[in-house]
Amino acid sequence: MSNIKYKRVLLKLSGEALAGENGTGINTQVVGNICDQVKELINLDVEVSIVVGGGNFWRGIYGPNMERTTSDYMGMLATAMNGLALQDALEKRGIYTRLQTAIEMREIAEPYIKRKALKHLSKKRVVIFACGTGNPYFTTDTAAALRAAETEADIILLGKTIDGVYSADPKKDKNAKKFEKITYLDVLNKDLKVMDSTATALCKDNNIPIMVFAIAQPENMVKAVKGENVGTIVK
Repeated sequence: MSNIKYKRVLLKLSGEALAGENGTGINTQVVGNICDQVKELINLDVEVSIVVGGGNFWRGIYGPNMERTTSDYMGMLATAMNGLALQDALEKRGIYTRLQTAIEMREIAEPYIKRKALKHLSKKRVVIFACGTGNPYFTTDTAAALRAAETEADIILLGKTIDGVYSADPKKDKNAKKFEKITYLDVLNKDLKVMDSTATALCKDNNIPIMVFAIAQPENMVKAVKGENVGTIVK
């Protein structure tokens, strides 16, 4: 534990991250690589929770003519599917896991209860939070910030398709500058799209740092909890 900087972490995974190069659905190899690194964190005595998105199955843009709350609830159900996939992959690696959902579906998951989540974490079980906050109009980014605050996580590990925070989209602008460190206010004022503005403000209010790293290199999770700069730190 002496070389561990963060004892309790929340890993935020987008649904797209689980799809890999496929773009949609679940890439079992990608999920396996991520879960291998989560197992390494558990072996280092780090307490791990995960908030997972659902964009590999459903995004609001798929239903532009649909009533917003209906579209959002469909997205929440998609996150439950991803949560089950992560739970299965982790348990195949011998990691005790609990899936908690913000919408009750008792046959497949526990309802989210903060005290239960904390008890699971203290027993080195990985807790996967699905269904966002359980409310429409709030993203899984906001759910990640909320659960991190509720469980008193030391940091949010934010896996992205790029390796940090840039001044512009590096895929479109070759002159985009990468930041090693940046403040919450700069993220908000420059509209850098690290997380949505509600989530960023919630992290700011609760002083929760965010480490943005490339999910294509899941080994960076382990490096991050050891205090290494593997992307961009927002604090």
